[in-house]
Amino acid sequence: MQRMTALFSAALLATGLMTATAHAQQDQESTEDSMSTQQESAPAQDFSDEELEQFAEASQEIATISQEYTERLQEADDESAQEEVRTEANDRMIEVVEDSGLDVDTFNEIGQTIQQDPEMMERVQEMAES
Repeated sequence: MQRMTALFSAALLATGLMTATAHAQQDQESTEDSMSTQQESAPAQDFSDEELEQFAEASQEIATISQEYTERLQEADDESAQEEVRTEANDRMIEVVEDSGLDVDTFNEIGQTIQQDPEMMERVQEMAES
């Protein structure tokens, strides 16, 4: 169970990386405001079992990618190299999410929802274990 919590934490961190990279081109101040508003007011949504299974599968792959690219990011020499690593990681994570059958927005919505809903988190963890 502890392993799964770590796995989903890593996946959610990876999701944060995807969101941060996607918003990097926008005005930073408005991005921070909108992100905090989304997190505070994210309504609990009812996702299908299929979507939750897709999320669980994608999360496992994203956790692996996140770990790999976190190490590469720490080894990057300068800002340019770090941005290249972030872009490559972002592209791979988006590909994993889309290959799972979800779009990035739905994946992020599920990630936000399970952070706020322990019962849904448990359902997703059980799906990932089977």
